[in-house]
Amino acid sequence: MKNSSFNNVAISRSALIANYLFLRTKAESCTNMLAMIKADAYGHGAVEVAKTLAQAGCTCFGVGEVREAVLLREAGIVGEIFVMLGFAEDAASLLFEYSITPIVYKFTDIELLAKEGQRRNEEIGCHIKIDTGMGRLGFAPGDALDVARAIDGLSGVSVAGLVSHFPEADTPNALSTRRAIDCFSKVCATLKTEFSATCHLANSAGMLNFPESLFDMSRAGISLYGYNPAGSSALSRDVKPTLIPAMSFTSRILQLKNVEPGVGISYGHIFTTSRDTTLAVIPVGYEDGYPRSLSNKAEVLIGGCRAPIRGRICMNMCMVDVSAIEGVAAGDEVVFLGKQGNEEITADDIGDWAGTISYEILCMLGHANNKVYVD
Repeated sequence: MKNSSFNNVAISRSALIANYLFLRTKAESCTNMLAMIKADAYGHGAVEVAKTLAQAGCTCFGVGEVREAVLLREAGIVGEIFVMLGFAEDAASLLFEYSITPIVYKFTDIELLAKEGQRRNEEIGCHIKIDTGMGRLGFAPGDALDVARAIDGLSGVSVAGLVSHFPEADTPNALSTRRAIDCFSKVCATLKTEFSATCHLANSAGMLNFPESLFDMSRAGISLYGYNPAGSSALSRDVKPTLIPAMSFTSRILQLKNVEPGVGISYGHIFTTSRDTTLAVIPVGYEDGYPRSLSNKAEVLIGGCRAPIRGRICMNMCMVDVSAIEGVAAGDEVVFLGKQGNEEITADDIGDWAGTISYEILCMLGHANNKVYVD
């Protein structure tokens, strides 16, 4: 009885493909579009997502670490794979062995690539990362050309591209985004006077809100999985019905309990019934990626109706008030994320209740549960 569980995360391949094709139309001025599948494809399963998107024509993928890229290659994924977080010294050889494209943001990495390339009598192309306002990884923009020239002076490594990242592109009027685009545009133009470089800046938010950020390639992340990076407050309302959430999360009712008024529910008795109440006990808790911070805040779908979480969410269980829903029985389906009847709960909804964002919710649910793929 493999992977038997009350809980089920389902990933829609057709939703992934539809989102990819829609985003290609938003970034049609780009030569290519890179699919970000780091963090196990935001919890959706990197290998299966890559295979699905490849069927739709995707040839570029982005991951965080070398190990993720190696797993994709060993699973048969072809096309270009970018590693965004750099690499440990002992992993330089893997970049050559598995044809992985490194993003570089420090000279020591460049030197390691050159040394390994010389040892193999091969050359690897790298993309130079500059910091245009994020305050994270990257060379200073004013140093980009000198870095490129230094790379050009080495054997075993070459300049293949230029990359940066937005801090606030999910806010359409953010001045930092305009400054980043202007800065990146100038560096890109300067670099291209001497090097044939693929320049890429736009993430999901850039693709949706700032068409001027579309250079040679775009990088789609959260939007591939059906969510606007601005969350439930997204100003790009024209996008909302077009992006299709790819993940759903369901469970089953273990037991129904009838309790009287004045009964404390779950750990700490942070909820006490005020009337005769029917509770459904469900095998979902924070071990399953459903945050404890949702206690007394979240809702689920049962019988096509919304039902509130009551009391503190436990490690493996939670309680839901189903008093207002007729005909509920043990074994009935419970939707934590997804659609049931005319109702829908999104990762944005759960994120709002938990005080976080859709990205985190998708990662937690996807990492913690067995996934099945549906068409």
